[in-house]
Amino acid sequence: MSVAIPEIEKELTNPKLIEVRDYWNIHIHDLEIATEPLGSLGFFDQLDAYRFDKLHYLPKVVDFPSYAGKDMLEIGCGAGIDLVHFAREGANVIGVDLAEVSIDLARKNFAVRNLKGEFRVMDGEALTFEDNSFDVVYAHGVLQYTADPAAMLREIYRVLKPAGEAIFMVYNRISWLNFMKNIVKVDLEHEDAPVFMTYSIKEFKGLLQGFDTVEIVPERFPVKTKLHKGLKAILYNNIFVGAFNILPKVIVRPFGWHLMAFATKK
Repeated sequence: MSVAIPEIEKELTNPKLIEVRDYWNIHIHDLEIATEPLGSLGFFDQLDAYRFDKLHYLPKVVDFPSYAGKDMLEIGCGAGIDLVHFAREGANVIGVDLAEVSIDLARKNFAVRNLKGEFRVMDGEALTFEDNSFDVVYAHGVLQYTADPAAMLREIYRVLKPAGEAIFMVYNRISWLNFMKNIVKVDLEHEDAPVFMTYSIKEFKGLLQGFDTVEIVPERFPVKTKLHKGLKAILYNNIFVGAFNILPKVIVRPFGWHLMAFATKK
């Protein structure tokens, strides 16, 4: 992969964060499903289509148009797939990521779509922004991969404006996917990352106790996989997914693989 190395805000000194950065410079999320030329509009459209097929709940839970005119920071922005949806609706967006490759891709994603956005290589545990800078901080699938989640949360709280909103997603340890992992012995995606954590709903609420209000929304229920092949994939796609999704939602909802959280600053 050929990338232009973006300017780095501050050199990393924490060995664990260096390990995290190096991992995500190689393991770009969902990259393996793309067949279009790297950095092309078709390439980013494929990543977008796959992500929102897999995470079809996201536009239902996150009201992208409602953030028009808001100053928004995404931590762990990756290739900017989610941030595109906020920017299209009129949010003023900045994305940061430890991985230089991700920031290069995010800039290309916005460029081919003629969208405005700012992107920086930055440690989410030591943000260089002023206090009370953002209306919204978005960190979907980030806290579980960072070396010190509490430090990142302190930084998010610090840069949020009073009454600002933070949006998170972490993995639910007491979930259908963890159950499946133990039964069929399939590794979870990015389970080999230098840091990989899961939380119960109670633990996640405890992690966010410094915020004024916190709403936890379990999501991400089984959809057909395109990443796995063979007999396990056939059984999963053709039997398990259909059977799970006919169960009453009131029973299965607490066991969603993703725990979304919407938290506000005092």
